[in-house]
Amino acid sequence: MIFRRVIQYLLMLLLALFLVMFLLLPLFTVVGEGCDWQLIIEIFRSPVYREGLFNSFAIALVTTGIVAMISLTLALLYDRYDFPGKEYCSILMLLPMILPPFVGALGFQQILGYYGVVNSILTQCGLSRIDFLGGEGKFWSVCVIEALHLYPIFYLNLITALGNIDPTLSDAAANLGANRRQRFFRIKLPLLKSGFLAGGSIVMVWSFTELGTPLMFGYNRVTPVQVFNGLHELDNNPLPYSLVVIMLTVSALIYLLMRKIFSTPSGAAAVKGTMGSRAEKLAGWRKFLPAGAFLLVALLSVMPHLALIGSAFSLRWYDSVLPQVFTLEHFDNALSNPLVLPSIVNSLRYSALAMLIAVICGTLTALISSRWKLRGAGLLDLLSMLPLAIPGLVIAFGFLGMTAEYAWARAIFNPVENPLWLLAIAYAVRRIPYVVRAVTAGLEQTPEELENAARNFGAGPVRTMCRITFPLISANLLVGGLFAFSFSMLEVSDSLILAQKSIFFPITKALLELSQILGAGPASASAFGVWAMAFLAVTLVSAGILMGRKIGAIFKF
Repeated sequence: MIFRRVIQYLLMLLLALFLVMFLLLPLFTVVGEGCDWQLIIEIFRSPVYREGLFNSFAIALVTTGIVAMISLTLALLYDRYDFPGKEYCSILMLLPMILPPFVGALGFQQILGYYGVVNSILTQCGLSRIDFLGGEGKFWSVCVIEALHLYPIFYLNLITALGNIDPTLSDAAANLGANRRQRFFRIKLPLLKSGFLAGGSIVMVWSFTELGTPLMFGYNRVTPVQVFNGLHELDNNPLPYSLVVIMLTVSALIYLLMRKIFSTPSGAAAVKGTMGSRAEKLAGWRKFLPAGAFLLVALLSVMPHLALIGSAFSLRWYDSVLPQVFTLEHFDNALSNPLVLPSIVNSLRYSALAMLIAVICGTLTALISSRWKLRGAGLLDLLSMLPLAIPGLVIAFGFLGMTAEYAWARAIFNPVENPLWLLAIAYAVRRIPYVVRAVTAGLEQTPEELENAARNFGAGPVRTMCRITFPLISANLLVGGLFAFSFSMLEVSDSLILAQKSIFFPITKALLELSQILGAGPASASAFGVWAMAFLAVTLVSAGILMGRKIGAIFKF
């Protein structure tokens, strides 16, 4: 017993050391490099950088507002009504996540471009063209495409929160004379604050620090793009580090502010639905309205994906609603490009190693906090979830700073000569929370008595874990691994910043480079994006089938 406890604490120590070295140390490196008060004052004095911060924060506010309206409406419809096709809604809501928003921006440009689909419809109706992607149009385009990508995270958290509300509370309020409006604002909405905090904080921080989408739209007056453009001057100009410190500070303030606004009311944490929500059945044609709302939002969210597919297969799609000539030429051009095939191989290597690291670390964290219940397990669990609250751009810059600051870091992961371990560990740190939450959900649903019974019959701890625990949570392990692998394959911030030589480019960096080639570059990038979209679609649908509505717990901080 004592020996087993010693081994458990040793594993906990090794895991904590890993997180300190590859999560906290990069953060401290960024803070150490960027905490120059003169540079920070210079940033706030510069109208260009002030505008970048203002635009980034405005994008975060507008995106989160759009996401909240979409998600709350759909979550309430799902929870309140029973309608045809309801069982497929959770999978339907995952569709927007099958493509990073910066890749979807290629399709969005085809829809809203000056000679794109919408303007073609306007001219056919006798109206003037609108420059959706020029001037202020870029701002709204970035907000819309990010909102259409991020609303599933908010929606899944709200669904999880709604499932934890005891319906008898609403019944009791109704018996005391409260009408439907009063019950919503006085009972249900306050109890949804945990969902608003979990989903809203992730969406707001994500949209505030999103690099790929504004970069693809050429919207350079935002802080993440200004940081990215300053990479080439890091040796002589530490200003990007100060920008990253400001981004980290603002992200922390955003989370703290949302925590203050959406803190759970006293006693509400103890309210958990044991009876489940009682859905109301609609009669006649009205029973199809909730499904129609889900389909409408899903259609809007996949429009960039459909446009991307159209661009990939079209030889000519200019000033028309639909492609005019179809071809497979762009797929041939993409595969023959010297960037594409090596980037696929690179991404597979980086992501497979990242998945292995994330699964080991995430499973250990879940076991320590949910099964072994060691002292300090709560702190370790919080530390493992920290990447959800820290912008990927900050972590990527931290790793870059480590390679410049520490000789041992340059020896292990050199971003110029061989970034395999650099990218794999950076990817893994960002995906550990998904594995932790997936495995924790499985452990909480698995009776501990089964493991105790195995030990009573003489099975050792390792044999019990291999023969009882892991088989019972195999679906959760698979979901966590799938998420870690697939999202690593299409990671944006780490890939754009840490991969510096073309022979080491992962898929997302190759997509960006391909899209910037004049002529057929965007079409070839679209063809390449279709492959990436299909890959992630299979992963997300599989995860949705395995976990159902509980998949929202993966995105909960």
